[in-house]
Amino acid sequence: MAPPLVTLLSAEPEIQYVALRNINLIVQKRPTILAHEIKVFFCKYNDPIYVKMEKLEIMIKLASDRNIDQVLLEFKEYATEVDVDFVRKAVRAIGRCAIKLERAAERCISVLLELIKIKVNYVVQEAIIVIKDIFRRYPNTYESIIATLCESLDTLDEPEAKASMIWIIGEYAERIDNADELLESFLDTFPEEPALVQLQLLTATVKLFLKKPTEGPQQMIQAVLNNATVETDNPDLRDRAYIYWRLLSTDPEAAKDVVLAEKPVISDDSNQLDSSLLDELLANISTLSSVYHKPPEAFVSRVKAAPRADDEEFADAGETGYSESPSQGVDGASPSSSTGTSSNVPVKQPAAAAAAVAAPIPDLLGDLMGLDNALVPVDEPTASSGPPLPVVLPSTTGQGLQISAQLVRRDGQIYYDISFENGTHGVLDGFMIQFNKNTFGLAAGGPLQVAVKNNQQPVWYFSDKGLLHVFFGEDGKMERTSFLEAWKSLPDDNEFSKEYPNSVISSIDATVEHLAASNVFFIAKRKNANMDVLYLSAKVPRGIPFLIELTAAVGVPGAKCAVKTPNREFVPLFFEAMESLIN
Repeated sequence: MAPPLVTLLSAEPEIQYVALRNINLIVQKRPTILAHEIKVFFCKYNDPIYVKMEKLEIMIKLASDRNIDQVLLEFKEYATEVDVDFVRKAVRAIGRCAIKLERAAERCISVLLELIKIKVNYVVQEAIIVIKDIFRRYPNTYESIIATLCESLDTLDEPEAKASMIWIIGEYAERIDNADELLESFLDTFPEEPALVQLQLLTATVKLFLKKPTEGPQQMIQAVLNNATVETDNPDLRDRAYIYWRLLSTDPEAAKDVVLAEKPVISDDSNQLDSSLLDELLANISTLSSVYHKPPEAFVSRVKAAPRADDEEFADAGETGYSESPSQGVDGASPSSSTGTSSNVPVKQPAAAAAAVAAPIPDLLGDLMGLDNALVPVDEPTASSGPPLPVVLPSTTGQGLQISAQLVRRDGQIYYDISFENGTHGVLDGFMIQFNKNTFGLAAGGPLQVAVKNNQQPVWYFSDKGLLHVFFGEDGKMERTSFLEAWKSLPDDNEFSKEYPNSVISSIDATVEHLAASNVFFIAKRKNANMDVLYLSAKVPRGIPFLIELTAAVGVPGAKCAVKTPNREFVPLFFEAMESLIN
């Protein structure tokens, strides 16, 4: 497996990222596969940050006693780069390698101390955070470096770094001559510190008092306990302070047993995933699941029972569901003749399928232009009346299958009329239809993206650009006064016009009636020389109005349409829809 995985890392950054996310899972289960290939994960100067971060994670997982010197040289180099987040991650990576590899811990600490000497604030703070973890991993081993850490005390301004340094001082108070002075420097700002720092300061002060019960620590513990019980609103801090107070006042020896008890040694966290989750993700390798590092059910809303193996890629392509066609197939025909079926989507599921699927029929175009119920189920497929549906997938492209389809509005509902024409020599059955749910709604005027699959052919994809007037609602009629007020309230920048030189209006009444059938409503009419000027209104979902002025001379080619609307992005679609309505 190593060569093809390595080859993927020479592709574009986006492909690298997907490959790295999958490799991350593979090396957790089988680290030996890429044990000798760690160099391919070294970061390049022009790698995007998301690729660098993933490479770092994999380098930590592949780090071993054999290659740790190479890895540390890389991490040290990364810690001097300009991207702050990447630098922090690199410093933490050094600490994680120290925790993971006991024999390399001393070399890791040496690198961290070299970085601290650079005196770059955020590098120093990250180094202190990871050294605290190293102390927990190897207690009573590397405490000789504490003096070096204390030199950086004044530069700490991040809560986690402060809390880590305070923990170190409290944990090793008996080895630090001026531990009380160091902790006292934090007490002046105790009320303003974040809860993380306050909790550590409280515990560290109690440790100091138990290890050095002299006058100085005694005054400090009194001040800290008073602040933590009287001056704070944080219940965690207050409760912990009361526990310490009662322990110290009733039985100091018991307090020692509790507060100074031996702590469990922390372990390497480079394999973060639970073994059962890792097995599940590996079973979903090369899918979105292996990129998100989440099981499929965490981000996919399933609307049907588990698909057959060969349907998984199609069925899991997105969060929208699909609708199955009736169980009968589309019979094949000779080249000279063809047969087909026509239906409205969604198609009612057959009884067998309905029993297996507990969920209701999915809203295939839910949220389309903001509609809650963009499509409604019908009991039987019905042939569309009116002109033939436009061809969206010609038979030459569909290997003999021709698909015609169109968005239409009937009885206040939006339907997607779709017709399948089988020009092959065999039966086509098991049709499944899937829509890209968001494209039309989010990108105004974006085409409706559709995928169609059957048992005999590959998945066919096509785009269908529906006309805007399909979405004109029945609530688009305005009163004359409301129309005038709305027209005046919209700025001139929101007025647009377009001429249709080839359009001929033969009758004003017939045009008004025709427009009303598409929910473009007549408001008023006036004469301007030999021209008729019509004022009309329409509205699309989300309450977006169109205030229309249509000017034309009866029987004479040429018409002009002006529109005012608060939403400019729909204007090109509007003019396209009006052209289809007045022609």
